[in-house]
Formats: sequence, structure tokens, C-alpha cells
Amino acid sequence: MTKAYLPLGLVVGTHGVRGELRVQPQCDGAQFARQFATLYWSADGNEAVRVKNIREHKNVLLFVLSGVESVAAAEALRGRTLWFCRADAKLEEDAVFIAELIGCAAVHADTGEPLGTITDVEQYPANDIWHIVPPGGGEVLFPAVASMIAQIDTPAGVVRLRPIAGLFD
Repeated sequence: MTKAYLPLGLVVGTHGVRGELRVQPQCDGAQFARQFATLYWSADGNEAVRVKNIREHKNVLLFVLSGVESVAAAEALRGRTLWFCRADAKLEEDAVFIAELIGCAAVHADTGEPLGTITDVEQYPANDIWHIVPPGGGEVLFPAVASMIAQIDTPAGVVRLRPIAGLFD
């Protein structure tokens, strides 16, 4: 499910006295975030804001944005999400955005049998874990390793899998 705008991070507070925003990243971090000169305050691309600077600080990113020049202005933005335009993003080959995986239908690559819907993705050093809710309910924690993923087609909203025997039983 390709989306035009995806979340970059959530404003969780302020830093200093000049309007710097503390942003909890919902992306791969500062290196990814630095590619954007413009971000948005809504998922529909309204309310564009220019990025002046981004730097890392402990477990958050610190943003300096145009028009946010005081603690009061920054504090008013707490709890808001910064969005980026997908068309502006540069991805490595075969990489997908987690936000586009969520909601995709998981089907068996060989039989076409519906396995469920991806509802969440947890990232770990070894591999991601996809939360898949089967048609009958419950939840399956699917290890997203290359040998079990036949195809990811986010524009069509379908992921074709070859799970190990018994995983979805």
C-alpha cells in the first residue's frame, strides 16, 4: 500500500531555548532524515515546513525548523508528527517502508492461501518480526528472513511468504 506521505518522527519535547525540537524518530535516524529539506505537519502534505538543521542527541533527533524560534513555539508542537514525502525519499534497492508493510495481506507464495494481515513490525538486529493476524484471529510472530519472503508488493498491498511448516497452524 504505497502512501504519498510517511511519518518521520514524533515531537516529544523541546531542547534549549531557541526552539529546537526533540523528535522521536520513526525512521532509520538522522542520516535518513537529513535528505529532506521540507517536511509536513500532516499525512496529506499540508502545512509544509523547511528544515534548517537535524542532529542526533542520545536517542532522539534535534530539529531546527523555519518559524519555530522559541521554546513556546516548540512546546506548542509537542505530540505532533513530522511527515515526509515518499517521492522525495531515496531508498536502497529492495528496501520498503514499514508504514507501507502494515496493512498488507500476507499470502502463501505457492498456494495463494491467505495467511493474514500484517499489523505491526518490530525491528531487531538479526531480522524484523512481522505481527500477522490470521483470518481466524490470534497473532503470528513471523521472522522476516529473506528465505521465507518470496515477494513484497506494497503497491498491490500483498506480501507472498514461504513460512516454515507449522508456523500458521
